[in-house]
Amino acid sequence: MSRPNTRNWIRYAIVLLIVVAAAYTAVTAVQDALNPAIMGKDWPDQYASFRKTAVDTESTPYAGSKPFDRLERYPILKRLYAPYPFSIEYKEDRGHYYGLIDQKNSLRVTTRNQPGACANCHASEAPALAQQMGWEKFNGTPYSEIKDKLHHVTTCADCHDPETLELRISRQALKNAMAARGVDLSKASRQQMRSYVCAQCHVEYFFKGDNKVLTFPWKTALTVDNIESYYDEAGFSDWKHAETGAAMIKMQHPDFEMCSTGIHAKSGVACADCHMPTAKKDGSSYTDHWIRSPLLAGMKSCKTCHARSEKDLKTRVALIQDRTAELLRATETALGDAIDAIVAAQKSGASDAELARARQLHRSAQLRWDFVASENSTGFHSSQESARILATAIDRARQAELAAVRQTK
Repeated sequence: MSRPNTRNWIRYAIVLLIVVAAAYTAVTAVQDALNPAIMGKDWPDQYASFRKTAVDTESTPYAGSKPFDRLERYPILKRLYAPYPFSIEYKEDRGHYYGLIDQKNSLRVTTRNQPGACANCHASEAPALAQQMGWEKFNGTPYSEIKDKLHHVTTCADCHDPETLELRISRQALKNAMAARGVDLSKASRQQMRSYVCAQCHVEYFFKGDNKVLTFPWKTALTVDNIESYYDEAGFSDWKHAETGAAMIKMQHPDFEMCSTGIHAKSGVACADCHMPTAKKDGSSYTDHWIRSPLLAGMKSCKTCHARSEKDLKTRVALIQDRTAELLRATETALGDAIDAIVAAQKSGASDAELARARQLHRSAQLRWDFVASENSTGFHSSQESARILATAIDRARQAELAAVRQTK
């Protein structure tokens, strides 16, 4: 055998080094794009304000960044969600800084088998992983198998193109949902994009099919009625209720859907206008990236349009939220009574066929309650729609109760 040509080996080694170096550079470039500290060097004010989302000591009357146990504050939730994972842990969300940290430590993740789809809104690595693995495979892969690849929560690159800094959509689920509705995102105005980037995550969603593909139920419209019809037509449910056997839906955080029915959205106000107002420093202006409730920021964003005092504005918000909370508690009572009635009918010997209507009404009532309860504004994003939804929820819960009573032997 002839000896290898030394020059060829040198060439091969050089090529290999170039390939490895290029791959390393590409990986480093991706990681740099995902690390907000890197972009923060050029945009220090925005980055400094973004880091304040780590503050977890501020509370509003119904939420804020200070964590609390919703199951302790509202004990009936354990019964309403049983045996769904939200019945074992349901804590108030902290700021964006904690999105991935809290997910990795949640009992809903550590004690249950969750799909990789859960990472879509909690890790900036999600789009790249979905591209590498394939969209459906990424969603269907167990979360436990990909969690060690997740390091960054919400970062600049989730909403901004790293090269141009223009607002962009990085999440496939929103692209799919908008395409299904005939919305061309490439033609969206900058003001629309100031809401669309939030709609990548602050929405109702479900995991579709065996591959658990992250999907938004927006086929026809964004109202709770259309979303319910979507799920009914698809025959979808998240779980069967532990006591009634009803096929239930767990609403997530339909902020975008709820807000779209409110006066602010109808007036062209974007999510960022209220939750990321303009800030000033040393005579220059920038967008405040400390994303939080205006209640915690002196109602500054509200005063842009409303020439009222901070006290007056907060009083108005309190009126809406207190009334919504009152309706939520009334709905929970009605749902509890409906569950009691269905359980009593089951114990009396009522058949599944006889209880079908009561169970359907239970499902319909609770998903409406959950639409408002899981939305983050306690009614403020769309006060009249929230009241309408809860009024319907109470009515259907009472109908479920009556339907069950009629079948009690």
